[in-house]
Amino acid sequence: MAKTPPRPTGRPSRIEVIVADGLEQIARDEIRRLGSAARPERSGPPGVIPMDYLGELRPLLGLRTAQSIYTVIAFPVPRPKALLGDEHFRAILSTIDRVRRLHPPGTFSTLFLSAAGADSAVLTRLKAELASSTGLSVGADDGDLLLRLRRAASGEGWELLVRLSPRPLATRPWRVCNREGALNGAVAHAVALLTAPGPDDRFLNIACGSGSLLIERLLIGPARRAFGCDTDPAALACARANVAAADLTARCELQPWDATRLPLHDSSIDAICADLPFGHLVGSHANNLTLYPAILAEAARVARPGSHCVLLSHEVRLMEHLIAERPEWGLHSAIRIDLGGLHPRIFVLEKRQ
Repeated sequence: MAKTPPRPTGRPSRIEVIVADGLEQIARDEIRRLGSAARPERSGPPGVIPMDYLGELRPLLGLRTAQSIYTVIAFPVPRPKALLGDEHFRAILSTIDRVRRLHPPGTFSTLFLSAAGADSAVLTRLKAELASSTGLSVGADDGDLLLRLRRAASGEGWELLVRLSPRPLATRPWRVCNREGALNGAVAHAVALLTAPGPDDRFLNIACGSGSLLIERLLIGPARRAFGCDTDPAALACARANVAAADLTARCELQPWDATRLPLHDSSIDAICADLPFGHLVGSHANNLTLYPAILAEAARVARPGSHCVLLSHEVRLMEHLIAERPEWGLHSAIRIDLGGLHPRIFVLEKRQ
């Protein structure tokens, strides 16, 4: 019988997981799969999941729905100048060293301090002292080692946040080709999770673009078959490059299919998802008035009863109207998210029997 791993002990680290506003619950569910080491709080600022975390930090880097992750150091001091004192400065260096040891030597070369008054004499000196002690150079913009200094929420003391990775976790290593309007990896992963993925799925990513949803679905786990389709040859070429970079070429098929006329049998697909044209960066509202109804109708034809269809779109009123008109689809949920000023919905549909 396998032994239950011992419960982590010791002093917990204070952690903040940054997610797309609206996807907090999905991210909390993923965090809880880390086990008893993670203790996410039930509430927090929009897009932020505060938590205590026990043990080695490395497993946090595997969170796929996180945009970025920071470890937080609290200093009960009235002014940032006190951070230059020996005890507090050593605490900062110890945390930086802990973060750097999560990665191969040479991963970090620059540091950047984000703070109100970052160009003040005190913070300029703090940056210089940190650079001297770590051997890193001060970056002109977001450096490999990103630090954020802020006043504590209580108004008493200061907090320094150190990002655990040299770039946002949402910036995936498989993205060697980018297209305007492409979803970042963390949001694409959340959308793929909402399809209730399983190993026997016949999965279809319509209008696949650069392949974000297709790749993130396959990184969750295997599928019986996985298709990505798009009529744009440039999009398919981009998707092929990203799929190859993710080492997933043998596990999926990219096809030049029209999402409104799919060469698939009725009720042959177990899960569908798409990042539909918003009419902002890609497509137009006028085109969507005819495109969306056709896509929903064709998706309903190929989807098996009980399957999920997860569609992300900024065309909220149009989608609500079309879903209400199509008896084949039941609306399971509509999740409002924040994508840097855009506020699309993720519509989770279920094919009725």
